[in-house]
Order: sequence, then structure tokens, then C-alpha cells
Amino acid sequence: MFTLPLRRLLGGRQPQRLVFLILFLLCTWFVYTQRQRQQQPPYVPLAEYAELLAARANRPSPWSTTPAMQWQATEADHMEIARLHRQKPSKSTHPWAERQMAVRRATQHAWAAYAKNALATDEYNAVSRTGTNHTAQGIGYFISDVLDTLLIMGLEDEYRVARDTLVGYLTFDQRGSVSLFETTIRVLGGLLSAYHWSGESDRELLRLAVELGERLAKSFNTTTGIPPETAILRSDGMPAAYLSSTAEVGTLQLEFRYLAKLTGRQQFRHPVDRISHLLHVAEKPDNLAPIYMNAQTAKFVPTADIRMGSRGDSYYEYLLKQYLQTQQSEPAFLQQYGAAMEGVKKHLVARSLRLNMTFVGELVDMPGSLGKNMQGQQGPKFKPKMDHLVCFLAGNLALGATMGRPLSAIDARALSASAREDLVLARQLGDTCAHMYFDAPTGLAPELVHVLHSTLPSADSSDLLHASGDLLAYRADRHSLLRPETVESLFILWRITGEERWREYGWRIFEAFERWARMDEGYSSLVDVMEVPPRRMDRMETFWIAETLKYLYLLFDEEGKVPLTQYVFNTEAHPMPVFKW
Repeated sequence: MFTLPLRRLLGGRQPQRLVFLILFLLCTWFVYTQRQRQQQPPYVPLAEYAELLAARANRPSPWSTTPAMQWQATEADHMEIARLHRQKPSKSTHPWAERQMAVRRATQHAWAAYAKNALATDEYNAVSRTGTNHTAQGIGYFISDVLDTLLIMGLEDEYRVARDTLVGYLTFDQRGSVSLFETTIRVLGGLLSAYHWSGESDRELLRLAVELGERLAKSFNTTTGIPPETAILRSDGMPAAYLSSTAEVGTLQLEFRYLAKLTGRQQFRHPVDRISHLLHVAEKPDNLAPIYMNAQTAKFVPTADIRMGSRGDSYYEYLLKQYLQTQQSEPAFLQQYGAAMEGVKKHLVARSLRLNMTFVGELVDMPGSLGKNMQGQQGPKFKPKMDHLVCFLAGNLALGATMGRPLSAIDARALSASAREDLVLARQLGDTCAHMYFDAPTGLAPELVHVLHSTLPSADSSDLLHASGDLLAYRADRHSLLRPETVESLFILWRITGEERWREYGWRIFEAFERWARMDEGYSSLVDVMEVPPRRMDRMETFWIAETLKYLYLLFDEEGKVPLTQYVFNTEAHPMPVFKW
């Protein structure tokens, strides 16, 4: 019925030409809007950010004698985030698929050494080519930790040997105590992740996870609910609970919550939720948790240091990830995470003396009380020391800024000033952590660095990683365990920002690992990254395969395996799917 009017409208032409007219108009409109968008100034919420900074500065400091660091992003920093928003992804000219296969071959090389010399043992000693156990029979520490890596990389033959060895050999009905934290994140987390990545059909893996969960959960039966640092596998008593590491008791929740989801047994979830509640309500200065908690009182130890490194790190990591795990349905965790990051930015983030490098320091020599009693007393000292472990924070900040979505998929006005600031800080910390590698003669980072800063009393130039740099490594801190935190953050930064440089950083680091840590059979940790060639340590940590190589493999992945909006990585890099209760 519309044919005649259309013909008249088009001057007697065939009505099919209307399609071409519509397409022409649409293309013209698209080109016009794109030009308009490019001509518009980038959206930079400087007024909103000024309000955020004012609120942070006006928030009373817990210590009247300790000046706050008061790090902040510059206008140029905000403009850089705006540039990333507007930047179109460019096609890579690098052979990332080939580089990913190089990481896969490295994993095969590491696994082959363990399988040949120490199969079924908990730890692999790379130089002596022997294995050791944490208990008389071992607890599947190594195999459980690497199972999902083998699956994700498609190493089916290696996975079959690992899985069959584990199922056929492992029993948790043993005497002896184990680390509650390490066993939860490596063994329980590894079993749960492997169960998922095997298609959630291998009931033997789930059976082992449930049995281990039941045995570890006994540790929650304390007066306060705060567990000790060790767990006893058999029902033959409980270790005494006195001081517990904040990171260790705050890093059990993802695993036990997922186990509760899979089994429908809320007795796995309730104890770890209670721990989260106790950590939240306990007094802490400006939402920064001291690194020890008294398990008998459920209060933080006031004289304990505050840091984002050992004994502190993954507590903050799991605040965000508990929010992500249940599809952002429990906002209390996000609120706690945001408040903690505000404290971090105010008190712990600083810049180096010569190169203006951003780093995260520590608060030491803490006063003897918490809460309101802190006012007027001598405050702590800022220590410009940064563990390699702290490098997880760059990725965590980027992850929290976009909730795992690529920056290119988010409207510029949808990001708050705080989220933009998190991205600025994430990128700056990512660069600093990369320099911990690139400035060292071997290209590998030491266990921790001290930073040239006004609070560093003295510095010996022989300790500088690079003569023109700001990072120092004292002799006792120069070893490398082939840790994953930096490459973890490079992976997340790449996924969030789309900047190719993070992948380039990862490849440089992988090449250094290959040059100095690779052996005829397996890989070894190194004694001193300032020595060329470095001496070897007789150990190959399970996280070398479980985390470092897995993150490198995903960093070079072109298919978007393990989407950050659909999975949450536990602190041992075991990806578990997000869910709702």
C-alpha cells in the first residue's frame, strides 16, 4: 500500500532505493556525531574531584603528630584517563598468540620437572630435584594449586595425570597441623576452581573440597569466631588462638562462600561472614587495619604496623572481591573497600624524592591504643618501604574502578571522580612495580624495596636498583620467589585500559624469568637479583605455575578468556564464577 507514495516521494524511482537513501543518511549522521564528539572537550570532573579532595583533607587524622601523605591526582592525570576513554583500540602488531604459547611451554616445562621428580608431594625443590610434604602424606598442596592452570591452558595430558594422582592418592584424614590461610587459598581454592573449569561434573574434586572444607571449618569454633593461623586436620584438638594475621583471617571468604554455594550448606558461609563482620566493627584508624588481631578479643592489636604488604594485603583485596563475587549484591563490602582506599590514599601513598614515582609505604611504631584514645598521643612513623606483595593493589584499584568492565565500554560520565582517581593511582603503581623489575640488573624484582623519600634516613648508592633511580634493595631483601603480584596487575590493567604497554611489560618480565630462573628441569627462585648471573634457591613455589604463569598466559590471550565481569580470582589466582545466592 506504500509503494505508490514512495515512488512519488523518490521521483518515480524504484522503492528499493529508499534503503540506500536511509543508509546514506545514517552514515552521514554517524560521521557528523563522531566529529562533534571529537571536537567536544573531554569530560574531566575536576570540580567533583576538588570536593573529594577537600572532604579527605578535612577528615580528622587519627594522629595529631603524624602528617598525612595527602597524595592526589593532578589535572594532567585526569586528562590522561579522559584520553584513554576517547582512544580507539589499535590493532596489535605483536605476535601475542606466539608469546602466549611460550608461556604455555614454560608451564609444561615446570610441570614436567615436578611430575618427574616429586609427583604427589606438596613442594618441589628445584635444585635438588626432590619433593617435601607439609604432613606425613602431603595434602595435595602443589597439584591442587596448579590444576586449574593446566585446564585453562588446555594441557589435557598434564591435567589428567595431576587429577588422577590427586584423586587416587590424597586423603585429608591425617595427623598434623597446616596453615589455615595457605591451605584455604591454595588447596581448597584450587579444588573448587578446577571443579568449575572441568565442567562442574567431576564429583571427586568436589568431594575432596567438601571434606577439606569440613576439616578446616573446625578452626572457626573459637570463642570469638576469629580462627588461629593453623588448622588441625583430624578431630584431635584445636591449636590455641591468640594473635591472628589480619590478611589471613580476612582471606577465607571467597572460598568458603563458593563452597556454600555449590553445596547449599550455609554452615560454610556463616562463620566467614561473621569474621568479615568482626573485622568491620573492630576499631581501626581511618579504616586502615593493623596487621594483627587478638583472636581472644576480636580487636586489632594497636601496636601492630599498618601496611598493604605481608599480613595486610589480601584483607583489602577481599573487601572488593566479596562484593564482586555475588554480582555486586552486597554493597556493604564495597563501602568498606572504598573507605579503606580513602585511608590508603591519605596516609600511605607518596611520591619518591627524585623521579616522583608513586609508591605505597607503611606506618610503623604505632601508638598503644586505637579509636578515640589516639588523639593527642605520639603518632606512627611513615616508612618508605614497599613489598612486591603490594603490587596487587594496582590491579585491584583498576578492577574496583570499573567493576571489571573495559574502560572503552563505559560512558565517560558514568565514572565517579573517585573511580577516575583509582585508575590514575592504579596506572602509576603499575609503572612503579614494573620499574622494580626493569631497574634491577637481572630484570627481576627483589622481594621488597625501599624508596628514596624524605622519611628515609640514609641511602647507600650501592643498594640502588639503578644508579639514576629511586628504588633501593638491601641485601637481605634481594631474593626473588618469582612472585605473581606485578604480572597480576599488568593483566588487569591491560583488560581495563586496553593499553598495550602493560603486555609489553609482561613480556619483558617473562623473558627475564626465562633467562635467569629456567633450569634443565623446572625453574628456581633466586638468591639475589642484583647479581648477574643470580644464584639459585632450592625451591620452585607452587604459585609460579598457579599464579605467575597463569596471569602471563591470560595477559597475552587474544580471546578474552576468564572475563573479569564473570569471574573473580581468589588471592591465589583461582578464578571462580560470580553468582547470586
